[in-house]
Amino acid sequence: MTVLTCGICAHACHFPASSNFTGRCRTRRRFDDKIESLVYGRLVAEHVDPIEKKPIYHLLPGSLTYSIATAGCNFRCAHCQNSGISQVEQAISLEKSGQRRMPSEVARQSLASCCRSISYTYVEPTIFLEFALDCCREAKNLGLDNIFVSNGFMSVESAQLLMSALTAINIDLKSFSDNFYQKICGGRLQPVLDNIARFHHSSVWLEVTTLLIPGLNDSQAEIAAMADFLVALSPDIPWHLSGFYPAYKMTNLPSTPAPILIQAREIALARGLRYVYTGNRPGIVGEDTLCPHCGVVIINRNAYRINSNRVRGGACPDCGAAISGIWE
Repeated sequence: MTVLTCGICAHACHFPASSNFTGRCRTRRRFDDKIESLVYGRLVAEHVDPIEKKPIYHLLPGSLTYSIATAGCNFRCAHCQNSGISQVEQAISLEKSGQRRMPSEVARQSLASCCRSISYTYVEPTIFLEFALDCCREAKNLGLDNIFVSNGFMSVESAQLLMSALTAINIDLKSFSDNFYQKICGGRLQPVLDNIARFHHSSVWLEVTTLLIPGLNDSQAEIAAMADFLVALSPDIPWHLSGFYPAYKMTNLPSTPAPILIQAREIALARGLRYVYTGNRPGIVGEDTLCPHCGVVIINRNAYRINSNRVRGGACPDCGAAISGIWE
């Protein structure tokens, strides 16, 4: 038998014949002349979340989303906050992990939970792409939206499949350094940049998140470089700047101070981005959506709660300027 190449993500793992190799994500195995998922329908997480928690701020604000995940991930982030389900060991029997669900069950449960969307999240959802796509189809049949919360390291082919299935995607831009991606995450920067651009040019609504880690990716120069990259695509891409908390293999670093998030937001706004948010530090500047034309608050937030939403017909009620997003 010839060596098979997995086409799910940008690692493009090679699967030799007669091997127990499960890929960089540890969730796929070769069976004869096919590479198959070991985690199809085996959910290790099912929760009802505010859509703002993804974070998605410019799609149906204030709505609920049904969040699901299987075990596994194609990255090895040293700061992963979901390492208990993402960083599985090869010895774990993935075929027996989690609660078995059919795509139709997930879609019906989403509807019964008063959710308006399904989010594929907590781990890198590309590793359970087949199940996610089947859930997307069932969700669409029930009038639900589909959201990916992703590291953006999927293959071109996977991205193209998702473009016809998703309503929105939030992609982590973890750094603007390939060295950071290789050392801290076990990935590469360029495929992520390519997919951010790819989804921006599609019909899928795009938002971007960066977790600022003290001393690793929070320099003013790097923040400016990331902002410039996004602005060159569109100044209307929402950028979420989140604060780091010690986790997994990075418990020796301090949490990100709120002033660093505020300063990063100011840099990004100065570079031309119109919608820049500070995350997971409730009460600090940067939670609200402001009209980029007249500057008034049009969506007031406190953590994941919407206090008021004044968007009317996709526009600012005061000056009539269009507010980018999917509002109705």
